[in-house]
Amino acid sequence: MSIPHPPFAIVGGRVLPVSSAPLENGVVLVEDGLISAVGESLAVPEGWDVVDASGKVVVPGFVESHGHVGIHEEANGKAGDDTNEMTDPDTSFVRAIDAVNIEDVGFVDALSGGVTTVVVKPGSGNPIGGQTVAIKSWGGRTIDEQLVSGAVSVKSALGENPKRVYGEKGKTPSTRLGVAAVIRQAFIDAQDYAEARAAAARDGKPFSRDLAKDTLVRVLDGELVWDQHVHRHDDIATALRLQDEFGYRLVINHGTEAHKIADVLAERDVPVIFGPMLTSRSKVELKDRAIGNLAILARAGVRVAITTDHPVVPVNFLVHQASFAVKEGLDPAVALEALTVNPASFLGLDDRVGSLAPGLDADVVIWSGDPLDITSVAERVYIGGRLQFEVVDGAPVVADRFFPSGR
Repeated sequence: MSIPHPPFAIVGGRVLPVSSAPLENGVVLVEDGLISAVGESLAVPEGWDVVDASGKVVVPGFVESHGHVGIHEEANGKAGDDTNEMTDPDTSFVRAIDAVNIEDVGFVDALSGGVTTVVVKPGSGNPIGGQTVAIKSWGGRTIDEQLVSGAVSVKSALGENPKRVYGEKGKTPSTRLGVAAVIRQAFIDAQDYAEARAAAARDGKPFSRDLAKDTLVRVLDGELVWDQHVHRHDDIATALRLQDEFGYRLVINHGTEAHKIADVLAERDVPVIFGPMLTSRSKVELKDRAIGNLAILARAGVRVAITTDHPVVPVNFLVHQASFAVKEGLDPAVALEALTVNPASFLGLDDRVGSLAPGLDADVVIWSGDPLDITSVAERVYIGGRLQFEVVDGAPVVADRFFPSGR
């Protein structure tokens, strides 16, 4: 969709770029869908539109780094649940992009919570769940028009979920050791596949492609992150052991007990996408769940992000989880980083999103006040420099994705 983006300036607000110091009377210049400049004494070019943000707070759009928006649709029951392809313990060959319905109401919720980028991931029913995708929350007629990156990571799960799913089927893996074995064997097979593929290329011989092994080779080559669903600290130790064996880029997802070995994670610079927080202790792995664990991780030097795991917690509550984490000891500046620049960095999206800086996508949210104040409202949400959501007379208004310039 190629529609001109008129240049404009946001002026007068308290600007929090995240990647640089706050600006008490900041200016954000937006041109061709990108941020062209951020500063306090910037002249607005003649003829540009001006958005007055006086008394407001201007921040980057938030990044939900682990969600199931669009593949686990709300109010659609089983027909809208494409989260897990639980027919094989290793489904490296599937891609979340093929199952996302961008008309899921969860995306509207995302806008209302200032979330402009969502990393949609397969679920945790399989030891290896498949490829993830990063998309904008709104603005395209198809997912392809909202794509940030189709090559983000591969979702994997250790612990209770895959053990339960396949144990109930009476097949491997039915134990933790079986789950780890499935992952280990898949990577060994991928290593052998890569060697055979390279030999065939050298010899000019035909080679039979395999979608699953192609994907895992991309993990081994460092192109794709290994997104590890894991709660208990002993399972986190297994995740670290597997990383040592195969050398991939590891990001811990959930990390309920990660605080117990926070120093180890900090020393290895293994990031943690923490959450969801606003849940009960619904299974054994969650018995030590506590919002304050995030502050422990951050104080130890672990780079952290926050997830709702939508629809476990509604995606628009992403910022509220950060607020609760601050109440439990998390530094407010770190809380804002955990919603923006950190997840963008972990998942290789920081050349597009995560902060207010020249050259990045103009994903900008104007809040009525401090976003971490639970009474604040996301009043205007821009994605790629286009106004996609605003609150008018107390009511939300969402841009028409199919007819953005009128019918």
